[in-house]
Amino acid sequence: MKYQSKLLYNENYVTVASKNGSSFHDPAFAKNKTLPIHRWVPWIAGFSSDFVHHAIKKYLGEKGMILDPFSGVGTTLVESVLTCNDAIGFEINPYAWLASKIKSKAYEIDESKLKYHRNRFISFYHDNLASNTQPISRPPPTFKTRSVFYSPMVMRKVLVLYDYINGIEDECIRDVFRLAFASTMVKYSNYSYEPSLGRRVSSGKEEIKDFAVGEEVYNKLDEMQRDIIWLKSKLSCIDNPNVNVVNDSFFNYNKYVVEGTIDLLITSPPYLNNYHYNRNTRPQLYWLDFVKTPNDMKKLEYANFGKYWQTCREEERIDLAFNLSNTDLSERLEQMRTLNSERGIYGGNGWANYAASYFNDCHKFANGIKAIMRPDSTALVVLGNSILQGIHIPTDVYFGRIAESVGLKLVEIHTPRATRIGNSIIQSNVRVGKAKSHDQLYESVVEIKKL
Repeated sequence: MKYQSKLLYNENYVTVASKNGSSFHDPAFAKNKTLPIHRWVPWIAGFSSDFVHHAIKKYLGEKGMILDPFSGVGTTLVESVLTCNDAIGFEINPYAWLASKIKSKAYEIDESKLKYHRNRFISFYHDNLASNTQPISRPPPTFKTRSVFYSPMVMRKVLVLYDYINGIEDECIRDVFRLAFASTMVKYSNYSYEPSLGRRVSSGKEEIKDFAVGEEVYNKLDEMQRDIIWLKSKLSCIDNPNVNVVNDSFFNYNKYVVEGTIDLLITSPPYLNNYHYNRNTRPQLYWLDFVKTPNDMKKLEYANFGKYWQTCREEERIDLAFNLSNTDLSERLEQMRTLNSERGIYGGNGWANYAASYFNDCHKFANGIKAIMRPDSTALVVLGNSILQGIHIPTDVYFGRIAESVGLKLVEIHTPRATRIGNSIIQSNVRVGKAKSHDQLYESVVEIKKL
């Protein structure tokens, strides 16, 4: 049976859903890799600083409070600072939270102290390596991988680095060093991102026997120092912006945000593509001492927006917790449940459970938007569609309809990025079978207004 969304082909929505021209900048994250502050941490997903900057200028006429409920590594928050706006971000992944916090408060970092410790570190590092001194630091005892994560030569250099980090008394500078290590640590390991974290040998790369760890971290710190100086030269605020980054789920917003106080929301929730942010940052989470056991990791998995397929696949049935009229979402999920039952937990029922959990969280998210936004304020939610078990899921359209169902106004669904890559979820034989030739992944900006 070929499914087509009632919303996609309803005359009231066809121009919204099929709009390829857009007044928004392309939200693709790639440009951030070379921009000051934004480039500090490599990240697989998110949106571009140009997109956020343009949105702030378009929707905020004067200084206001900007919210990112899924702040990732802080693109929205950094651009809020650069435009002299206050901001609050929520991020459940402690590594991403650390990156977001340091980047958005970079104007508070004393660059002279950072320079002092950067130079002192490289001397300490080389002196210790030359003397064959045994490091005091030890790797996290419960961090396990299929292959040796660091070779013996690399491991010694990493532990010498940690000896220096642990001796830094200034907490702010110590955190900058921790971030410099965490953002580079996979580069000199026997693992790589392809785009998910996996063994180098599995992607045809040789294992790393030795690496100039100290020089790599020193260069990252140099980049960070130069970017801090650049940021301070760009800030034209009379008073520095007030930025708060919360290491918690947005669903606990009532602990941190007064209702009706947010002037602009810009965010991109996790997509319905099962990219496992927490597992892919296991090295950082363990080495930064944010998690100590697999149970700590499991808590993060269950707190994630939309959960993960792995947390839902063995449930007998998870249904939508709300009614959504004039759409075929329920029918699509029901159709998905009947597919590939011979594959057990890899079949359609598990994926339907995952999708239902995702849209249940979308409904909670929409209610949260309604509660915290000021009247007549705007929320911009960047979402990509998905294809599960061969069934196309127009996530952006369904989310827009969910927003309307809780009393928000769906202004428009923009499509500034008509094509995006997602072969891991599209072409996997286990997850979806074969994608239909006419199906195409895209990325949309769902523009919502609080009435």
